[in-house]
Parts: sequence; structure tokens; C-alpha cells
Amino acid sequence: MSRIDEVRQKQKRGNRILFSKQSECLQELLLLLQNQNRRVLALWAFDFAEESVAELKERYPYERRPQEALQAARLWAAGKIKMRAAQRKILDCHAFAKEIDDKEAIATCHAVGQACAIVHAAGHAIGYPIYDLTAIVYRLDVEHCEQAVEGRLREYRDRLLFWREHIADYSGEWADFMLT
Repeated sequence: MSRIDEVRQKQKRGNRILFSKQSECLQELLLLLQNQNRRVLALWAFDFAEESVAELKERYPYERRPQEALQAARLWAAGKIKMRAAQRKILDCHAFAKEIDDKEAIATCHAVGQACAIVHAAGHAIGYPIYDLTAIVYRLDVEHCEQAVEGRLREYRDRLLFWREHIADYSGEWADFMLT
């Protein structure tokens, strides 16, 4: 059974989210994510969320909620705003997903929201890949996505390892709660 067979089965059942914490292809990444501190996870997630925000901006040039969610999460992680303000922006990003019909863009909005929520709890880290990979499947179709999914999994791992090795090079500020 290929890694994509699991996705095919979910799609046939009518699932909108095509990956989960239990997805075989995410197990190596999940283990790697669990062994990182929250600052590494935040920088990793913000990098990928930035890409997703840019994709959404191309499709919805006047929609600001995904960008605002990412900006708020960065400010929250730096201790510049409180959780409630950031949480409102993250929820607004998820709300945008409910207003559109494009399955790929919906998944991408939720990916951004999950990436931003890492500031609250490290457990949200796996949420970004779950939704981002779902968006890839919707973009390419389940029959043509395997190579792209495998490539994206490598990108997740490589970027995570980069931030783990270069966390000391980050010159931005951190809120006290991000230092624990």
C-alpha cells in the first residue's frame, strides 16, 4: 500500500482533510516535531506559513486575514501583543476558510491558522503539514500528487533541522513564555 492509498481512501469516504496525526507518511515528522523546543517550531511554522500566505494573496489579493494572523502570531511570540489579540486574528483566518469554496485554499487557510497556533501550543505543529499536504492533493489531484507530497515532507524535515541548528542565529525577540 502506497502512502497515497491512505489519502485515496479518505477522499473516497468524503473526508475534507486528507491527512491526520495517524497518517503513515507523517510519523517520522511527528517524532521530529515532538523533540523540538517551541522557538524552533515557531520559526519553522512561520517560514511555511509565509509561503502559504503568499499563495493565498495571489488568489485573493484583497483578503488580509491570513497575513494578519501570521503578523499577530509573530508579535505574540515576541511578547508584543497578548494571546487574545492574536487568537482573534487566527480565528479570523479560519473564518475566511469557511467563506470560500475552493478546497485547496480552504486547506491552505487552515494550514496558516495551525502554524500560527504553535505559539499557543507546540502540538499544533503537525497541523500545518496536515492541511498543507491536503492542499497539495487538491491542487494536483490524488493521482498526480505523490512526488510533490514526498518532496514537501523532505522540505518540512530539512527546514526543521535548519532551525534546530540555527536557532541561536535568530535575532528577533521572544516572549518569556517562549523561552521555556
